[in-house]
Amino acid sequence: MNGQPAKVLRPTDVRRALSWVAKHRHGARNKTMILLSVKAGLRAGEIAQLTWAMITDSNGEIGETIELPGAVAKYGSGRRLPLHEDIRRALQCLQRQTVGKSIAEGPVIRSLRGGHMSPKAVVNWFHALYAELGLEGCSSHSGRRTFITNAAKLVHRAGGSLRDVQLLAGHRSIQTTEGYIEGDGIAQRKLVRLM
Repeated sequence: MNGQPAKVLRPTDVRRALSWVAKHRHGARNKTMILLSVKAGLRAGEIAQLTWAMITDSNGEIGETIELPGAVAKYGSGRRLPLHEDIRRALQCLQRQTVGKSIAEGPVIRSLRGGHMSPKAVVNWFHALYAELGLEGCSSHSGRRTFITNAAKLVHRAGGSLRDVQLLAGHRSIQTTEGYIEGDGIAQRKLVRLM
């Protein structure tokens, strides 16, 4: 992508991607991958290494959080992420399809052979999806940038701060988080008018 940051997805882009994967093979798995990217901000490597044990409770039910250990996260930045309801529903659907494949310790996102997808395979899958949809400048990191940008725009409604966005993203530095956030010219004009 010529050193440019991954493009932030618009809501219509996300809807188009979800609609496209629903019509093709492995729709439940692929929908879950998209949602883990745009609604949880997971990196490709984190999506690839996510296991059912990281998202289920002691009864094997989908829990309230994603427990991402440091061994899976970049720079050992493990974290606990509240689970968005859209992800929960997608995981429940995927879990029903995966029954009998040792889900307690197995990967959430499985390759065609049944094991973990590699991080590179996840990167390539997103690249192929966005190319198919004609979304130039998008990559596997687009969902993560979308999540972080949207979280930064909404954090004040939850009574939080940019520090909360940093923790959800698993960044060591607030400056790294700030680099992910895309500005909005319309919002900037509205902000200046409010002053």
